[in-house]
Amino acid sequence: MKAESSIRIQAQYILLRALVGSLGLLPRGVTILVGRCLGGVAYLALRRLRSIGERNLARAFPQMSRPERLTILRASFDSLGRQLGEFCKFPQATRESLSRIVEYDPESMARLEEAERRGRGVLFITAHLGGWELLAFAHSALRQPIMFLVRPIDNPLIDRMIQGIRTRFGNQAISKKDAGLTCMRKLKRGGTLGILADLNSLPDEGIFVPLFGELACSTAAVAALALATGAAVFPAIAPWDPGRKKYIFRGGPAIEVLRTGDFERDLGINTARMTQVMEGIIRTYPEQWLWIHDRWHARPRPQDRVCTDFPSIMLPPP
Repeated sequence: MKAESSIRIQAQYILLRALVGSLGLLPRGVTILVGRCLGGVAYLALRRLRSIGERNLARAFPQMSRPERLTILRASFDSLGRQLGEFCKFPQATRESLSRIVEYDPESMARLEEAERRGRGVLFITAHLGGWELLAFAHSALRQPIMFLVRPIDNPLIDRMIQGIRTRFGNQAISKKDAGLTCMRKLKRGGTLGILADLNSLPDEGIFVPLFGELACSTAAVAALALATGAAVFPAIAPWDPGRKKYIFRGGPAIEVLRTGDFERDLGINTARMTQVMEGIIRTYPEQWLWIHDRWHARPRPQDRVCTDFPSIMLPPP
């Protein structure tokens, strides 16, 4: 059994390395085209994921017709294929090549610099939307390295390969298994930590809060770190702009962290407000979000933490 497992690990690694290596050798336009074609094939072939995406879109946009929702879902697969192509070019990327495809919105940069000047660290919260891998990768090359939380990939060979690519320009990957004290120390020294805050959490680790009008279990880690360190909570994304043919770094304003004196309540209301911001981002760029993730998989049990009463954040119009 162990021999079979070892062979499987090796085979998966060889296949992925061959895919990334071969696509990376092609011109970027061709690599992106191949990635998008693979996204289209996945849309047609992966019925289970397509079903999850349809179900999620029906929850989020019940007023839409099914053809409208399918248009968004197809675009989401296309965006995933584009990101595959972009990732395959990371090993050959230079600061010059990245500056041609990534643009920083000036207003967002002013907000980020203001958050950094506070000197208590910055918590980038982002979503699986647009160029989420490129967001951290390009930031380390064009501005400064950051830390980011990761869940180790089950295949250790693939995990080492992926982390090696992600950290080419000095980023630091921190495993979620032992992140707490490391993250707090680095934030208190003024560091920047990136966290993907849009996925379903285990009920023991998260809090059920409203998302598109239904309870979804969201990570409480961001709120806990912000409350413990005073770090600025800064929403940041890098959506693809088809008009400019670039990924545009957009971020802020920083989310005010509320304190009532009751830590458990503070965890709930701040997690809810951060999830509200994630919803606003997804509503603005629905065709670039990861709809095939089973976001509402966890359902609240009597013993789980739930927060539905919280001060709302005024969200910008989509």
